Amino acid sequence: MRLAKRVESLPAYLFAEISRKIAEKKAQGVDVISFAIGDPDLPTPDHILQSLKDAADDPANHRYPETEGLLDLREAISRWYDRRFGVALDPATEVMSLIGSKEGIGHVALCFIDPGDVALVPDPGYPVYATGTLLAGGEPYYLPLTEENGFLPDLDSVPEQIAKRAKLLWLNYPNNPTGAVADIDFFERAVAFAKKNDLAVLHDGPYSEVAFDGYRPVSFLQAEGAKEVGVEFHSLSKSYNMTGWRVAMVVGNAEIINALMRVKSNLDSGVPQAVQRMAITALEGPQDCVAEHNAIYQRRRDKLVDALTKLGLRMTLPQASLYVWARVPDGMTSVQFASRVLDEAGVVVTPGPGYGPTGEGYVRLSLTTPDERLEEGVRRLEKLAGGWK
Repeated sequence: MRLAKRVESLPAYLFAEISRKIAEKKAQGVDVISFAIGDPDLPTPDHILQSLKDAADDPANHRYPETEGLLDLREAISRWYDRRFGVALDPATEVMSLIGSKEGIGHVALCFIDPGDVALVPDPGYPVYATGTLLAGGEPYYLPLTEENGFLPDLDSVPEQIAKRAKLLWLNYPNNPTGAVADIDFFERAVAFAKKNDLAVLHDGPYSEVAFDGYRPVSFLQAEGAKEVGVEFHSLSKSYNMTGWRVAMVVGNAEIINALMRVKSNLDSGVPQAVQRMAITALEGPQDCVAEHNAIYQRRRDKLVDALTKLGLRMTLPQASLYVWARVPDGMTSVQFASRVLDEAGVVVTPGPGYGPTGEGYVRLSLTTPDERLEEGVRRLEKLAGGWK
């Protein structure tokens, strides 16, 4: 049997590899505490779950859904964007549901990338931006995100010949893995760059509602001209602890939405309607749960940052996202640091190079570890710090 070259060339998915290493340690009897994967440990709020249970009893929801999603859901998404960001969207043409944003991010490359085309991809960045490009036969061109530049890409540094070959520019703020944020001025520069080079901007914004210390992230679509050149992917996973239910949305440019709908309609049958009903409840129901969850994440952030500082790591206190992006002590690589804390403390962190070569020298830690396990993880790190040097 001969597999396709596109599959043989793919690296192992980062988190699948992390899960394998955790399983190995557990098999050795190690009590492992993982800060590796950004999967909210807090449950989906009760009122959202109840709407799913009610919807499950309706026979209309037992049948195939439509690819683009229920009009009721698309209207709820449009109203939410208007309330939250002041962005007007046509639910008929500028909104589509997704089976989790990862699915849409992976599929959208098929709408743009032909063999030999280029996608501009942040480095470090969510691995699916690059793998979606590779599966479509394209070439990722990596844009370094450096601490000195606030983890924003320097669009002016993209070589002209690369910019002209590029079909896509991927952006992601609040950022995974760095926790960095972007303002409207940056997004407007991205719009101008896209217009100059005739490319699409794809903004991945699932962490806009996970923010701390009173900070309120902005949407790419708030930038002037944003809908002319791009779309924004968003998810209910992080805002409402719904990762397991797989429901998200893409909004913005109608031509891009239509192209993605055509691809998806040939590959999937959409989000189950009962799950769409719970998504409507999440967007239109009480929002107190979002603030409550953020207070928990902020408390965890502060404890984790304090422990990491004692270990000799340096970091910027994140204003948003579920992650702490920390520079490892001098003289160590990311993998050396991650291996040492796993071997000596039974604590799992993600080495930065897993998100791209510019991630070398950093590790990412997630705030989605349950409180009691986080407390134990912090104790282990602080104990390790005592004999670190």
